Amino acid sequence: MKRCFALGIAAVASVVSAGMARAEMFDTRDIFGGGPNFYQSSVSPIPRETVMFQSQYAPGTIVVNTSERRLYLVLQGGQALRYGIGVGRDGFRWSGVHRITAKKEWPAWTPPSQMLRRRPDLPRHMAGGIENPLGARAMYLGSTLYRIHGSNEPETIGQAVSSGCFRMTNDDVADLYDRVSVGTTVIVKN
Repeated sequence: MKRCFALGIAAVASVVSAGMARAEMFDTRDIFGGGPNFYQSSVSPIPRETVMFQSQYAPGTIVVNTSERRLYLVLQGGQALRYGIGVGRDGFRWSGVHRITAKKEWPAWTPPSQMLRRRPDLPRHMAGGIENPLGARAMYLGSTLYRIHGSNEPETIGQAVSSGCFRMTNDDVADLYDRVSVGTTVIVKN
């Protein structure tokens, strides 16, 4: 009986020790920095896919089609990566050509004064992180107030809900972020 008890204690100690080793290897990025557990909750209702995309645009160009609620990253050979996006609601849609002028991981958010006039209940500033409405990544478009950014509300993908920015799931925006650079051309079509 004592021997069984001792073996049981040894087994528990082994499990606890292994658990502590895993705990020591725990990385807070799994919660706050976009680790694997974070992105699992950010699955897009519109899956990312490679599609045929005949255009005159050079590979690496981003084409946003607001009426389709899709963003295309032009690839070689008449193809593109197609992502589902959330777009500006009525009165907030726009078109034009810009370049990505900055890229930020877990960006902070300061609502512009126009937005604060419409929504005085908004915070004046939010540090980057999981609760931030800009999500895991942001790509800033020219000198505009607009961005291609992540979202902690994947259910808004495919909807017209923003104030002019283009929302993607955190998983999709991280994928796009890694594929493009500052200077990338972004063409926005209605």
